[in-house]
Amino acid sequence: MKKIIIIGAGGFGRELLLWIKDINKKKPTWDIAGFIDDNITALDGVECDYSIIGTVKDWIPKYDEVFALAVADPYIKEKIVTLMKAKGAVFATIIHPTAIITQYSYYGEGLIMFPYSKLSCNSTAGDFVAILSSPIGHDTEIGDYSTISGNCNVVRNVKIGKYVFLAAGVCIAQDVHIGDNAYLGLGCVVLKDVNPGAKMFGNPARALPN
Repeated sequence: MKKIIIIGAGGFGRELLLWIKDINKKKPTWDIAGFIDDNITALDGVECDYSIIGTVKDWIPKYDEVFALAVADPYIKEKIVTLMKAKGAVFATIIHPTAIITQYSYYGEGLIMFPYSKLSCNSTAGDFVAILSSPIGHDTEIGDYSTISGNCNVVRNVKIGKYVFLAAGVCIAQDVHIGDNAYLGLGCVVLKDVNPGAKMFGNPARALPN
């Protein structure tokens, strides 16, 4: 088995550790090595059975290591991926055993799917997408580096651009397009297309003025 190292020792990383353990219980897949994080005190005062073994900026990937990206911010994700890939890092895809992916679902590198997530038929997730316990309806596209937080509901035929962040509880109606770099705030209900870079809040969702 290859060693797996989780990048990011915050709450996302500690949850991801649990889901990797669940995968290993079903089928031994990875030897968990621990976390790397530039904040070396991230686990101080937190109950966790693995430690921070180094920093992202200083870590040199080895041939027997793969990495799981536990970062929600789309721009920080891309920055870390660019840095680590330049050093030869290989990223794992982490799909919890309870997550649903159909034979007609497609995804790129480094996908993260938490328990009870769904990527329905004829839907596509790009590279380094995170789907955190949310259902994605059929015929939906999610762009690279986007994050779908917990308890979101993305209905059918939705187009989500690159670098999009959905906070917890967001609902997106069918046929809606979400532009690149958009931020959808906690619990907002999106009934119409969202412009690139917009910050949306409320029910129905409205853009904050620039």
